[in-house]
Amino acid sequence: MNHKPVLTLADVRSIAAAAEAEAVANQWAVSIAIVDDGGHLLWLQRLDGAAPISAQIAPAKAQTAALGRRESKVYEDMVNQGRVSFLSAPGLQGLLEGGVPILVEGQCVGAVGVSGVKSSEDVQIARAGIAALQG
Repeated sequence: MNHKPVLTLADVRSIAAAAEAEAVANQWAVSIAIVDDGGHLLWLQRLDGAAPISAQIAPAKAQTAALGRRESKVYEDMVNQGRVSFLSAPGLQGLLEGGVPILVEGQCVGAVGVSGVKSSEDVQIARAGIAALQG
């Protein structure tokens, strides 16, 4: 039987705190979502001033990154390059940059999705959160 690491509640809290710190330091009003490897929501927070829709977009980005085991930007790029068939992919609704998988020992254990500012800034926040695990 294979074994793989899993996110604990302590891990999720560390990721969330680091992601929030990055957003607050830059005065970015965002929503932050963390999911497990099956795309199931473990954490969702909407910072003050974040648009209500961001609380739906962030989990979708995270789920897409977890299920695909790659950044959600990959799917956005595919669609933008003409592979519009990906718009009908089952279970993938967050085909926008801002979802980043959490990789531990070469295994995808979940993902972080952020929504509310420029896509590259969403990714910056997600990566800052994930970096708390490796720290």
